[in-house]
Amino acid sequence: MRKDGFSSQIGALMAIIGSAVGLGNLWKFPYIAGKNGGATFIFLYIGFMIILCLPLMLSELVIGRRAGLDAAGSFKKLAPNTKWYITGLIGVVTAFTILSFYSVVGGWTIEYLISSLTFKTEDSNAQAHFTDFIQSPIRPLFLHLSFIVLTAAVLWTGVKNGIEKFSKYLMPLLFLMILGLAIFSLSLPNAMLGVEFLLKPNFADLSPGLILDALGQGLFSLSLGMGTIITYSAYIDKKENLVQIAVITIVMDLIFALLASLVILPAVFSFGFQPNEGPGLLFITLPQIFLQMPFGSYFAIVFFSVLFIAALSSSISLLEVIVAYMCRATKLSRKKNILIIVSALSFTGAICSLSLGPLANFKIFGNSIFDFFDILSSTYLMPLGALLISLFLGWKMKKTDVYDELSNSGSLVLPLFNMFIFLVRYFVPLAIILIFLNKLQVF
Repeated sequence: MRKDGFSSQIGALMAIIGSAVGLGNLWKFPYIAGKNGGATFIFLYIGFMIILCLPLMLSELVIGRRAGLDAAGSFKKLAPNTKWYITGLIGVVTAFTILSFYSVVGGWTIEYLISSLTFKTEDSNAQAHFTDFIQSPIRPLFLHLSFIVLTAAVLWTGVKNGIEKFSKYLMPLLFLMILGLAIFSLSLPNAMLGVEFLLKPNFADLSPGLILDALGQGLFSLSLGMGTIITYSAYIDKKENLVQIAVITIVMDLIFALLASLVILPAVFSFGFQPNEGPGLLFITLPQIFLQMPFGSYFAIVFFSVLFIAALSSSISLLEVIVAYMCRATKLSRKKNILIIVSALSFTGAICSLSLGPLANFKIFGNSIFDFFDILSSTYLMPLGALLISLFLGWKMKKTDVYDELSNSGSLVLPLFNMFIFLVRYFVPLAIILIFLNKLQVF
């Protein structure tokens, strides 16, 4: 563990959960679960979380804690004089690419949180309001910069005093707020229609596409393949139980996704809207619902607070991937590196934001810069990173070293260790390749 590491297992756990819980749980999982057979999808999703995500998360935890370095440095230390360090560099590039557009969306959460706090949610034409806002050349830019600065502020004081303190207090608050929203949403008229959409099994929808959607959602829900778990695990004490941390993280991520679904879908169906996914669900559909529901203004305040915290916790982990790498690579101080990285992200994020407005006519392979960064990271970089991580642990690392790290030098019993190795060597790489081909619409 590095000198400035997590001071406790609960601190490490809250930080890793914060990395996993993000906007994808809110704007994608509810829709994709309901659209793809409800409970059928959820059962598949849970299964793949166990046999795909758990082995991959454990792989990242083992690599990071074993090396005690940043994403690229970990591979360089564990496989010296090889090209495996490129796997870690892919994680750093992925984190930077995602943050470039994710910080723009983070700025949107600030805009809607401010609007709800000042009760400026009376614009019934939510579509026009959202479109005008994101196409504006000034305000989204300012809010993007604000979000990046807030993210950097948490990292400024280090891992223990920054990331750990933020996570230990804000993540429990996040779960309490989402639980309260779910209870209120379930009390709305016709709320059970949303529950039925989410949970009613429909085996007629079972198809190869559904299975691959469940695989893909599981992989991308947990921030795997982008270096965040490797980076955070370098800060975990050698006495902590990595298996326990991974299992709890996956369970909490699933609970958050289900609670988010029970917030959103009952409200959507209660007021006669059609469920959808993406920014449109959060920033267009739901604001229209808040206008109509009892205590809608207060519901909006809590909801957009949840949105902001979820976005910020994920951004913190992404920025730490880059900061940790730069601190080792440049030998500059942590604070100087944060300033350099924030300056670079301010520029790339500004380009992403402007690509939705003044630079909308500038396309890369037919996509706006914002969408290009999104597609590049989710379709290509993340699957590639995840694939290489599984191959590295399964085939490059010594089996005895992996066992030593997972068992805390033999002090823990690992009855399923051989099954874990089998999954990492064979099932996980095959599943990732299938997800990648599905995203490319090969089949």
